Amino acid sequence: MNIINIEHISKVFGEKQVFDDISCGIHQGDKIGIIGINGTGKTTLLKIIAGLEEPDQGQVIFQKGLRVTYLPQSPKFPEHATVLSYVADGADGADWGRESEAKNALNRLGITDHHEEIDHLSGGQKKRVALARTLVNPADVLILDEPTNHIDNEMAVWLEEYLNQWKGAIIMVTHDRYFLDRVTNKILEIDHGKLYSYTANYSQFLELKAQREEMELASERKRQSVLRMELEWAKRGCRARTTKQRARLERLEALKNGKAPVRDAEVEMDSVETRMGKKTIELHHISKSYGQKKLIDDFEYIVLKNQRLGIIGPNGCGKSTLMKIITGKEEPDQGTVEIGDTVKIGYFAQEVTEMDENQRVIDYIKDVAEYVPTKDGRITASQMLERFLFTPAMQYTPIGKLSGGERRRLYLLKVLMDAPNVLILDEPTNDLDIPTLTILEDYLDSFLGIVITVSHDRYFLDNIADRIFAFEAGGKLVQYEGGYTDYLEAKERKNGTVVRESEESAKKKADRKNWKKDAPEKLKFTYKEQKEYETIDDEIASLEQKIEELDEQMMQYATNSAKLSEITEQKEAAEATLEEKMERWVYLNDLAERIENQKSLALL
Repeated sequence: MNIINIEHISKVFGEKQVFDDISCGIHQGDKIGIIGINGTGKTTLLKIIAGLEEPDQGQVIFQKGLRVTYLPQSPKFPEHATVLSYVADGADGADWGRESEAKNALNRLGITDHHEEIDHLSGGQKKRVALARTLVNPADVLILDEPTNHIDNEMAVWLEEYLNQWKGAIIMVTHDRYFLDRVTNKILEIDHGKLYSYTANYSQFLELKAQREEMELASERKRQSVLRMELEWAKRGCRARTTKQRARLERLEALKNGKAPVRDAEVEMDSVETRMGKKTIELHHISKSYGQKKLIDDFEYIVLKNQRLGIIGPNGCGKSTLMKIITGKEEPDQGTVEIGDTVKIGYFAQEVTEMDENQRVIDYIKDVAEYVPTKDGRITASQMLERFLFTPAMQYTPIGKLSGGERRRLYLLKVLMDAPNVLILDEPTNDLDIPTLTILEDYLDSFLGIVITVSHDRYFLDNIADRIFAFEAGGKLVQYEGGYTDYLEAKERKNGTVVRESEESAKKKADRKNWKKDAPEKLKFTYKEQKEYETIDDEIASLEQKIEELDEQMMQYATNSAKLSEITEQKEAAEATLEEKMERWVYLNDLAERIENQKSLALL
């Protein structure tokens, strides 16, 4: 039984259709992840379900007495409220019970000063305070907008376990793919105003989405094949005298007016890196403290060419401070940083640098360069913006009208436009949608330079890092080879326990092992199909000619009922054979097209 019904929702912002008559039901125990590129309306859908925004059409119907709690992407707080008073106010029960539950949630989320005023906290700490209040607030449905932003890996694992044990329904937006894999049992995908539902976690969703898109493409290939066949038929000059022939002309018009499946545009990242000499980045006995807290203690390392380093550790341990020391934005208390003369650093900071909200998008990029070199030549700032999914219309809008994710993507483009050969990425996955993250991972895989990244995104680290530095007790950075899952396994072995291998990691290993077995089968005609393909056009033309002749005979013997009956039977048999040949023509031409495409790909 549904506890929430979303019925025929439509929503338009300006000229953009965000939702186009979408419907779905939410059951008790559903743990739903909402997926879509930035700007498709994920947050808007959460707000509509939470009752904070009204659809233009349609309605959301709740089961009577249903309690809903909502965690916004950017929470608002009462002035001068303390951490504990704010969180405990959302809990249920006696005063001591509320405070105890609130303290426990805050401690789990790394907020230990319970009497601090919320106004004094950083943006990430405020988000965790809001998350603590949401978790202790009695509810039947949790609606969470980016709950994993600003929490470290240990907190993410704790939150996974908490939500897995939680009995109510969960509806959330998150870009943490491991989190989606381990928590969700249903995915809702927003795609060009439509809503697609998958009873699956993230890994299963990828397979089901690929199947859906392949089915859509197969249907489109068939439509195109039938259209070509019908056009050929029309060119032969068949007279539209019979009902069936008129129906075929009508079908031809319908096929011509049919729509191909709409595919998401993808971010295209392509730039030329500045050449790098022998000397890269050398850190010699770096130490840094704030007050009595030692963040970095005697860190010594020389970064190798083309190396991919992942920096991990709990919130507040000094990861961002290390990035700022490398980029020269902060000085170490002790030690030195040596940067090679040819090193050109691109720094993607955790917080987007101050943007003039009145400045146009294209002017923001032109401040870096009017043109950017790529592997294929030189392209304009406007063309580069289009590759990053900023349409010509969007390029001339003020930055203030962009969503948080779109601003983050624009900031990333500005960093890459400067053609760095060292990328320093501080939490690059915050506010970027999953398709953009996938393209960024592919870009970094082919990037001819050094990548040093701070990230809480375990999936991202598994994909891009070849060495992990973990902040451990006393400001020591400990080195581990491989990605995040390799780090977990090494740490668990050190502690004498068995690591839980991620489903994604296991799948990747299996894929590498079985790549030959799973390789796509080569397409080809059988001997019989090849002969049939070569003769079927003539057979169809012959059948059409026969039907025309039978039509003429029917007019000739219109007064002879016996002969007319005989000719009618012959005509019906010929039309049935023609329909079979047409179906076969579609199949053979579709197969021929796919064989040709496979050959073309093999030549690339």
